[in-house]
Amino acid sequence: MPQPMDGGNRIMTLEQTYLNYIDGKWSPSVTGRVTASINPAHTNDIVGYVQDSDETDLNLAVSAANRAKGAWRKLSGATRGDYLFKAANLLEARLADIAETMMHEMGKTLAECRGETARGVAILRYYAGEGMRKIGDVIPSTDHEAMMFTTRVPLGVVGVITPWNFPIAIPMWKMAPALIYGNTIVIKPAIETSITAAKLLACFEEAGFPAGVINMVTGDGAVIGGGIARHPDIQGITFTGSNKVGKGIGQTALSRGAKYQLEMGGKNPLIVAEDANLDLAVEAAISGGLKSTGQKCTATSRILVHASIYETFRTKLVDQVKRLKLGNGNDSATWMGPCANEKQRDSVLSYIKKGIAEGASLLCGGGVPDDEELRQGYFVEPTVFDEVTSNMTIAQEEIFGPVLALIPFNHLEEAISLANDVEFGLSASIFTQDIGNILAFIADMDAGLIRINAETAGVELQAPFGGMKQSSSHSREQGQAAIEFFTSIKTVFLKA
Repeated sequence: MPQPMDGGNRIMTLEQTYLNYIDGKWSPSVTGRVTASINPAHTNDIVGYVQDSDETDLNLAVSAANRAKGAWRKLSGATRGDYLFKAANLLEARLADIAETMMHEMGKTLAECRGETARGVAILRYYAGEGMRKIGDVIPSTDHEAMMFTTRVPLGVVGVITPWNFPIAIPMWKMAPALIYGNTIVIKPAIETSITAAKLLACFEEAGFPAGVINMVTGDGAVIGGGIARHPDIQGITFTGSNKVGKGIGQTALSRGAKYQLEMGGKNPLIVAEDANLDLAVEAAISGGLKSTGQKCTATSRILVHASIYETFRTKLVDQVKRLKLGNGNDSATWMGPCANEKQRDSVLSYIKKGIAEGASLLCGGGVPDDEELRQGYFVEPTVFDEVTSNMTIAQEEIFGPVLALIPFNHLEEAISLANDVEFGLSASIFTQDIGNILAFIADMDAGLIRINAETAGVELQAPFGGMKQSSSHSREQGQAAIEFFTSIKTVFLKA
């Protein structure tokens, strides 16, 4: 099992019990309660225990962030960037330990966990450099004796609510810009990956961030996440998670005038045109749809294939999916791990049952593996459905699991219409060599992320990320676009 990193006695007071981080100190919850973090690949393996906090703990964290915000915002962007660079170096030095902890907590393969942690390092370094960029513009005034310009100021205290599927990358692409632009933070990580979060926060602690600038409270989402949405001293909330929870947070934040940013679900289509490279398209469908056990908001969920190549594509896809190896993430031969928790596994299985009940044809997978060792975890077989129609539940709702739905089409206009026939609009991709197809897809596809001859999952950290329709609150994360959410514009009219 993962052990505390160097300096772990500051994180823990009991063996394998991880604490909240409030006002520069590791502290147990006032409730005295803890929650077990369980390895989803083998449920008898308890990774450790995290605090089951309540709003009293949250209030302490917000108060600390409030006290720290004045001094933090007065530092130069370059100075704040130095702190981020130090945190990045520490995260890089502890990459192996943190990646292994992530693997045990949420089940991804060790290679994926290493890659994600490395991405966290890159995000920190990217935003450290952003501290040197401009934060305003000079605007001509109609008064020739005056000067007019804009500057950007931080929101204040930002609440960060993150999911379990990317427990390093998502916190980093929220925390790093919030910090570089002068905000202080209270983060509530997913309970399933709170040990990973504690080890991440230890990097910030050792980097010397002033007390109160970064605070972490672990616990139930409704209690701590809901408390963040309600708290009058939190000026901004950035959330990634389900549509239901996100909309509730947005409504609560709106009711008290707080700024909010929501990144929610997806039902992402991959279109395979008649002239597509089938081998590359099959590879992208499998990687985009089944890597991380399909537990990505940008995961491929629907595959729309031209009728003329449908049978060939289907045969290639199913043949390769049947060869995928399930197992524990620390086995180098493992291609796909388990669902992250029991609730998620049961949800995926319920969608598979709905697909069968509504008339879809099950081509492979569809259940839990027969292997006795795999039955000790929350594994679901990679699943492919045929004869899927757009009105079926598995074609409309986000499953967040290893389930692919095949849908044939006869012309591109039909494919794009089918692809848009959902409430979501996060990512979409097409495989084609025809420039006309490409331009039509770019113009007509209702998605915030468009990918050509590439899988639906994945966006580079320097590029804006977010969705259309019900996939987001229509703001953008990552890249230089992040400044739009984490700051407010102040217009200055100066006359001597």
